[in-house]
Amino acid sequence: MALELLTPFTKVELETQVKDHNRKQIGILGGNFNPVHNAHLVVADQVRQQLGLDQVLLMPEYQPPHIDKKETIDEKHRLKMLELAIDGVEGLGIETIELERKGISYTYDTMKLLTEKNPDVDYYFIIGADMVDYLPKWYKIDELVKMVQFVGVQRPKYKAGTSYPVIWVDVPLMDISSSMIRHFITEGRTPNYLLPKTVLDYIREEGLYQ
Repeated sequence: MALELLTPFTKVELETQVKDHNRKQIGILGGNFNPVHNAHLVVADQVRQQLGLDQVLLMPEYQPPHIDKKETIDEKHRLKMLELAIDGVEGLGIETIELERKGISYTYDTMKLLTEKNPDVDYYFIIGADMVDYLPKWYKIDELVKMVQFVGVQRPKYKAGTSYPVIWVDVPLMDISSSMIRHFITEGRTPNYLLPKTVLDYIREEGLYQ
């Protein structure tokens, strides 16, 4: 499948872009992961495979920089569920920098620290198509696009437009959300097949989302 790098003026095949093979190619998928579910894992795995990345790291945020603050559970539970979800999965890992820093998780601040800490890494920051429209409002977006390559995850054969350079990757469309899973559990319904069984078992054991 052709993967395209879209800019305001050019449209070139990703395969023509020359990667420096002396540098690591790492994807970052940020989120609250409250809880992590199968759609998160499919996105991370498919982006890694289709872009030929060395690894994709799932990065739980401590506090999202949204005006409408999300209610979330303690980070120790969200981190543990991530660990269970990716156990034994090739090419997936966890980046805990935002949990360690505490405070509001601005992507610019996080990626500045990561690029300074790992100067031999090229970072690919993965976002959903719905977030692409909000890129102009991101904190220090013009500086951020110089530090990372954005990857947009879109439904097959459909690509939203943006003035920022975004690599679009098609993945299977899965209409799953963390809020849906929490709602199921609150209602006493079991969200089978929506998240890894090990994660569901942990939720039950810890009495989460009751």
